[in-house]
Amino acid sequence: AWHSAGTYDVKSKTGGPFGTIKHPDELAHGANNGLDIAIRLLEPIKEQFPTISYADFYQLAGVVAVEITGGPDIPFHPGRPDKTEPPEEGRLPDATKGIDHLRDVFGHMGLSDKEIVALSGAHTLGRCHKERSGFEGAWTSNPLIFDNSYFKELLSGEKEGLLQLPSDKALLEDPIFRSYVEKYAADDD
Repeated sequence: AWHSAGTYDVKSKTGGPFGTIKHPDELAHGANNGLDIAIRLLEPIKEQFPTISYADFYQLAGVVAVEITGGPDIPFHPGRPDKTEPPEEGRLPDATKGIDHLRDVFGHMGLSDKEIVALSGAHTLGRCHKERSGFEGAWTSNPLIFDNSYFKELLSGEKEGLLQLPSDKALLEDPIFRSYVEKYAADDD
């Protein structure tokens, strides 16, 4: 869901969650390496609901994933049409880059510093695979639970077996970003 929605550009009103991530051209974007597996796994479920657009289906899958792992209830607003042309590559963040890159990429989406840090907290779920991203591991000790442990782990420093990407560490280098990391680490709700 995120890799689809994260291509949105607020100025040009292009990109975004329109189901294009299922197309080979968008799956070939470097930041989407390995997502073809998730797309394939979701397809049998999608086939059971032919009236829902792929655009809505992928976003609903993200909503369900957050909710069933203990995250907040997320309102779902259907009605997205499927598009056939994927957005240009380079709209998703590069895990190897720092603060200026994060503000630039997320700024194109219309996100504030607070929202950038909050969205980074989604790293509490899931993991990286070296053969797909060049990085290996989960950000938290329980990557199937949606909580604030990403922020706590980030503040506690690197630990063997847990991942901290350069883009994660950058959140601690900027005083504004860091203040939000500290706020979210202290808030168990």
